[in-house]
Amino acid sequence: MKKNYPCVEVNLKKLTHNVKTILAMCNKKHIDVTSVTKVFCAQKPIVEAILRAGVTEVADSRILNLKKLKDLNCKKMMLRIPMISKVYEVVKYSDCSLNSEIDTIRKLGAAAKDLNKMHNVILMVDLGDLREGVLIDDVASIVSKIVKLDNINLIGLGTNVTCYGGIIPDTENLGKLIKLKLDIEKNFSLRLPIISGGNSSSLYMVINDTMPEEINQLRIGEAIVLGRETSFGLAVPNCYEDAFILSGEVVEIKSKPTVPTGTIGMDAFGNKPHFEDKGIRKRAIIAIGRQDIRVEGLIPLDTDISIFGASSDHLILDVTDSKKELTVGDIVDFKIDYGCLLAAMTSPYVEKYYNN
Repeated sequence: MKKNYPCVEVNLKKLTHNVKTILAMCNKKHIDVTSVTKVFCAQKPIVEAILRAGVTEVADSRILNLKKLKDLNCKKMMLRIPMISKVYEVVKYSDCSLNSEIDTIRKLGAAAKDLNKMHNVILMVDLGDLREGVLIDDVASIVSKIVKLDNINLIGLGTNVTCYGGIIPDTENLGKLIKLKLDIEKNFSLRLPIISGGNSSSLYMVINDTMPEEINQLRIGEAIVLGRETSFGLAVPNCYEDAFILSGEVVEIKSKPTVPTGTIGMDAFGNKPHFEDKGIRKRAIIAIGRQDIRVEGLIPLDTDISIFGASSDHLILDVTDSKKELTVGDIVDFKIDYGCLLAAMTSPYVEKYYNN
């Protein structure tokens, strides 16, 4: 098959292997896995592969992505705190949403009533990362209001760590979530079946057998797609880290100095660049740039290639030491990190291919 470049090629066999591995690991601890689809924009071939591997619930932070999945036979979670202006769509396209604002939950209840549906809610608790979530001291007060609402079903408590403040999940902070759950069940004569204990950053606790047994749901994205937990950036045992490969085409090959000539001012992004003088080096320009990718997240598969930098449209490589004699029109392949994958899959200028 002739490909258009730049592109991301998705190895669906490696991806489903990762899903099955992580499912087995979590299910052994009685933990359900909700697969986060936002990093690949809920592209249907990928979601369908994940479902075939055994996942029964997917989560996304964009309504547009959830709309893509409306006909798939699985549960759907709205991952981002809902906007009041979108409550009807949240109720229509998701079975459950993560929430931290009582006014929004009231509006979700009203929308659910109009649509003749029940909407499930997981109340998010801030355990110190300072992204979304109710402060611990305010949880009981908000629960007392939620339980009075029509068409709203409070099914659990959840938390998110690592994504903003970099706080690592551990037995201490997750223990606070568990205690809250027990207190709420006792004080409100309420059963909360779900304790959603975080994202891929919590997976290390499953791997090293320190996850509290009361945690029974994780929302996993990066560990599935890139085979890494996100607290320490370590590989998940028996998972592939190269299910997604970015490829770009060489449009120029020239030997040039490594320091520009003239007075150095700001680059196209308002930064004043610094250059190390390495003499004359052979440089390859790839037709992709910062409009499409996070350059810092690129890892050339050819370990003898390094990255000089990029503008919005051009990626500049040092190919001096490469054993391959690159020419114009050749293709260079890269592994990518989460931020780079997110940008590449979002960019309409990067083609996507799915390899079964």
